[in-house]
Amino acid sequence: MATNMIIKLIFLSLCIFTIFISSSSAISSCNGPCQTLDDCDGQLICIRGKCNDDPDVGTNICNNSPPDPNNCQPSGQVNCHGTHPIYRCSPPVTGSTSAKLTLNDFSEGGDGGGPSKCDDQYHDNNERIVALSTGWYAGGSRCGKMIRIRANNGKSVTAKVVDGCDSTTGCDAEHGYQRPCKYNIVDASVAVWRDLGLDTDTGVVPITWSVA
Repeated sequence: MATNMIIKLIFLSLCIFTIFISSSSAISSCNGPCQTLDDCDGQLICIRGKCNDDPDVGTNICNNSPPDPNNCQPSGQVNCHGTHPIYRCSPPVTGSTSAKLTLNDFSEGGDGGGPSKCDDQYHDNNERIVALSTGWYAGGSRCGKMIRIRANNGKSVTAKVVDGCDSTTGCDAEHGYQRPCKYNIVDASVAVWRDLGLDTDTGVVPITWSVA
Protein backbone atom coordinates (compact mmCIF):
# COMPACT_ATOMS: atom_id res chain seq x y z
CA MET A 1 0.00 0.00 0.00
CA ALA A 2 2.75 2.39 1.02
CA THR A 3 4.78 1.32 -2.00
CA ASN A 4 1.88 2.09 -4.37
CA MET A 5 1.47 5.53 -2.77
CA ILE A 6 5.17 6.29 -3.24
CA ILE A 7 5.02 5.20 -6.90
CA LYS A 8 2.00 7.45 -7.49
CA LEU A 9 3.75 10.41 -5.86
CA ILE A 10 6.87 9.86 -7.98
CA PHE A 11 4.75 9.61 -11.15
CA LEU A 12 2.86 12.79 -10.25
CA SER A 13 6.12 14.63 -9.57
CA LEU A 14 7.51 13.57 -12.96
CA CYS A 15 4.36 14.82 -14.71
CA ILE A 16 4.55 18.21 -13.00
CA PHE A 17 8.27 18.48 -13.82
CA THR A 18 7.63 17.64 -17.51
CA ILE A 19 4.88 20.27 -17.77
CA PHE A 20 7.14 22.86 -16.15
CA ILE A 21 10.04 22.13 -18.52
CA SER A 22 7.89 22.24 -21.66
CA SER A 23 6.16 25.47 -20.62
CA SER A 24 9.41 27.18 -19.69
CA SER A 25 10.92 26.39 -23.12
CA ALA A 26 7.74 27.16 -25.09
CA ILE A 27 7.82 29.89 -27.74
CA SER A 28 5.42 32.68 -26.87
CA SER A 29 3.04 34.20 -29.40
CA CYS A 30 1.44 37.67 -29.27
CA ASN A 31 1.37 39.15 -25.76
CA GLY A 32 2.92 35.96 -24.35
CA PRO A 33 5.54 36.25 -21.58
CA CYS A 34 9.19 36.64 -22.58
CA GLN A 35 12.59 37.57 -21.28
CA THR A 36 14.68 37.44 -24.47
CA LEU A 37 14.11 37.51 -28.25
CA ASP A 38 14.43 33.71 -28.29
CA ASP A 39 11.24 33.44 -26.23
CA CYS A 40 9.08 34.91 -29.04
CA ASP A 41 7.70 33.24 -32.13
CA GLY A 42 8.67 34.22 -35.69
CA GLN A 43 9.30 37.95 -36.24
CA LEU A 44 7.94 38.95 -32.83
CA ILE A 45 10.27 40.60 -30.34
CA CYS A 46 10.25 40.91 -26.56
CA ILE A 47 8.98 44.34 -25.43
CA ARG A 48 8.57 45.00 -21.72
CA GLY A 49 8.16 41.30 -20.93
CA LYS A 50 5.63 40.52 -23.68
CA CYS A 51 6.03 39.28 -27.27
CA ASN A 52 4.89 41.90 -29.76
CA ASP A 53 5.35 43.25 -33.29
CA ASP A 54 8.76 44.65 -34.18
CA PRO A 55 8.23 48.39 -34.90
CA ASP A 56 11.49 48.56 -36.89
CA VAL A 57 10.37 45.81 -39.27
CA GLY A 58 6.75 47.01 -39.40
CA THR A 59 5.07 43.65 -38.76
CA ASN A 60 1.34 43.66 -38.03
CA ILE A 61 0.93 40.16 -36.61
CA CYS A 62 -0.47 40.96 -33.19
CA ASN A 63 -3.01 43.64 -34.08
CA ASN A 64 -4.24 41.71 -37.16
CA SER A 65 -4.39 44.90 -39.19
CA PRO A 66 -2.91 45.27 -42.69
CA PRO A 67 0.25 47.36 -42.96
CA ASP A 68 -0.25 51.03 -43.70
CA PRO A 69 0.79 51.52 -47.36
CA ASN A 70 1.87 55.09 -46.57
CA ASN A 71 4.21 53.87 -43.84
CA CYS A 72 7.23 52.70 -45.83
CA GLN A 73 9.49 50.77 -43.48
CA PRO A 74 13.29 50.48 -43.89
CA SER A 75 14.59 47.14 -45.17
CA GLY A 76 18.04 47.54 -43.59
CA GLN A 77 20.81 50.08 -43.25
CA VAL A 78 24.19 51.07 -44.67
CA ASN A 79 27.14 52.68 -42.97
CA CYS A 80 28.68 55.61 -44.81
CA HIS A 81 28.94 59.16 -43.51
CA GLY A 82 27.02 57.68 -40.56
CA THR A 83 24.31 55.02 -40.48
CA HIS A 84 21.42 55.40 -42.94
CA PRO A 85 18.29 53.32 -43.52
CA ILE A 86 17.67 51.78 -46.93
CA TYR A 87 14.24 51.39 -48.55
CA ARG A 88 12.76 49.25 -51.32
CA CYS A 89 9.36 50.94 -51.15
CA SER A 90 7.75 54.36 -51.53
CA PRO A 91 4.25 55.62 -50.65
CA PRO A 92 1.54 54.92 -53.24
CA VAL A 93 1.27 57.42 -56.08
CA THR A 94 -1.96 59.44 -56.02
CA GLY A 95 -3.23 62.61 -57.65
CA SER A 96 -1.26 64.56 -55.05
CA THR A 97 1.64 62.51 -53.71
CA SER A 98 3.63 64.15 -50.92
CA ALA A 99 7.39 64.19 -51.47
CA LYS A 100 10.63 66.05 -50.82
CA LEU A 101 12.26 67.93 -53.69
CA THR A 102 16.06 67.77 -53.79
CA LEU A 103 18.61 69.16 -56.25
CA ASN A 104 20.58 66.91 -58.58
CA ASP A 105 23.28 67.58 -61.19
CA PHE A 106 22.59 65.26 -64.15
CA SER A 107 25.64 66.37 -66.17
CA GLU A 108 28.83 64.35 -66.55
CA GLY A 109 31.04 64.90 -63.52
CA GLY A 110 28.09 66.17 -61.49
CA ASP A 111 27.04 64.98 -58.06
CA GLY A 112 24.57 62.54 -59.64
CA GLY A 113 27.40 60.09 -60.27
CA GLY A 114 26.98 57.86 -63.32
CA PRO A 115 24.71 58.42 -66.33
CA SER A 116 20.95 58.27 -65.94
CA LYS A 117 19.54 54.76 -65.67
CA CYS A 118 16.72 55.27 -68.16
CA ASP A 119 18.87 56.00 -71.20
CA ASP A 120 22.47 55.58 -69.98
CA GLN A 121 23.07 59.23 -70.87
CA TYR A 122 24.13 62.39 -69.06
CA HIS A 123 21.75 65.35 -69.33
CA ASP A 124 21.82 69.11 -69.53
CA ASN A 125 20.58 70.61 -66.28
CA ASN A 126 18.56 73.15 -68.27
CA GLU A 127 16.18 70.28 -69.05
CA ARG A 128 13.30 69.77 -66.63
CA ILE A 129 14.22 66.25 -65.52
CA VAL A 130 14.00 64.21 -62.31
CA ALA A 131 15.11 61.04 -60.61
CA LEU A 132 12.60 59.22 -58.38
CA SER A 133 13.13 57.18 -55.21
CA THR A 134 13.47 53.44 -55.80
CA GLY A 135 9.83 52.59 -55.04
CA TRP A 136 8.50 55.29 -57.38
CA TYR A 137 11.11 54.54 -60.07
CA ALA A 138 9.57 51.05 -60.06
CA GLY A 139 12.35 49.28 -61.90
CA GLY A 140 12.33 51.84 -64.70
CA SER A 141 8.62 51.60 -65.52
CA ARG A 142 8.32 55.40 -65.23
CA CYS A 143 11.30 56.12 -67.50
CA GLY A 144 10.45 58.83 -70.05
CA LYS A 145 7.13 59.56 -68.35
CA MET A 146 6.15 63.12 -67.46
CA ILE A 147 5.17 64.04 -63.93
CA ARG A 148 3.66 67.26 -62.58
CA ILE A 149 5.37 68.83 -59.59
CA ARG A 150 3.54 71.35 -57.40
CA ALA A 151 5.30 73.64 -54.94
CA ASN A 152 3.74 75.24 -51.88
CA ASN A 153 4.05 78.66 -53.55
CA GLY A 154 1.30 77.63 -55.98
CA LYS A 155 3.55 77.09 -59.01
CA SER A 156 3.72 73.81 -60.90
CA VAL A 157 5.81 72.37 -63.73
CA THR A 158 6.10 69.13 -65.66
CA ALA A 159 9.35 67.16 -65.75
CA LYS A 160 10.57 63.96 -67.38
CA VAL A 161 11.72 60.94 -65.36
CA VAL A 162 15.22 59.98 -66.53
CA ASP A 163 16.72 58.25 -63.51
CA GLY A 164 16.17 56.54 -60.19
CA CYS A 165 17.31 58.01 -56.90
CA ASP A 166 18.59 54.82 -55.30
CA SER A 167 17.08 54.17 -51.87
CA THR A 168 18.73 50.75 -51.55
CA THR A 169 22.42 51.63 -51.64
CA GLY A 170 24.89 54.48 -52.10
CA CYS A 171 28.33 55.79 -51.13
CA ASP A 172 30.01 54.46 -54.28
CA ALA A 173 31.20 55.95 -57.58
CA GLU A 174 27.99 55.00 -59.39
CA HIS A 175 26.01 57.10 -56.91
CA GLY A 176 28.48 59.98 -56.69
CA TYR A 177 29.48 58.81 -53.19
CA GLN A 178 26.14 60.12 -51.98
CA ARG A 179 24.20 58.48 -49.16
CA PRO A 180 21.06 56.48 -50.12
CA CYS A 181 17.98 58.44 -51.10
CA LYS A 182 15.06 58.50 -48.73
CA TYR A 183 11.88 56.75 -49.84
CA ASN A 184 10.01 59.95 -50.81
CA ILE A 185 12.43 61.91 -52.99
CA VAL A 186 11.97 63.73 -56.29
CA ASP A 187 15.55 64.62 -57.23
CA ALA A 188 15.29 67.43 -59.76
CA SER A 189 17.50 69.45 -62.08
CA VAL A 190 18.14 73.12 -61.45
CA ALA A 191 15.67 73.92 -64.28
CA VAL A 192 12.83 72.42 -62.23
CA TRP A 193 13.81 74.44 -59.18
CA ARG A 194 14.14 77.62 -61.23
CA ASP A 195 10.78 77.24 -62.96
CA LEU A 196 9.09 76.54 -59.63
CA GLY A 197 10.60 79.77 -58.27
CA LEU A 198 12.47 77.90 -55.52
CA ASP A 199 15.81 78.76 -53.93
CA THR A 200 18.30 75.93 -54.54
CA ASP A 201 20.18 76.93 -51.36
CA THR A 202 17.21 75.61 -49.39
CA GLY A 203 18.35 72.09 -50.25
CA VAL A 204 15.10 70.23 -49.55
CA VAL A 205 11.55 71.50 -49.92
CA PRO A 206 8.16 69.78 -49.55
CA ILE A 207 6.19 69.31 -52.78
CA THR A 208 3.46 67.13 -54.22
CA TRP A 209 3.57 65.31 -57.54
CA SER A 210 1.41 63.23 -59.81
CA VAL A 211 1.61 61.52 -63.18
CA ALA A 212 1.07 64.18 -65.84
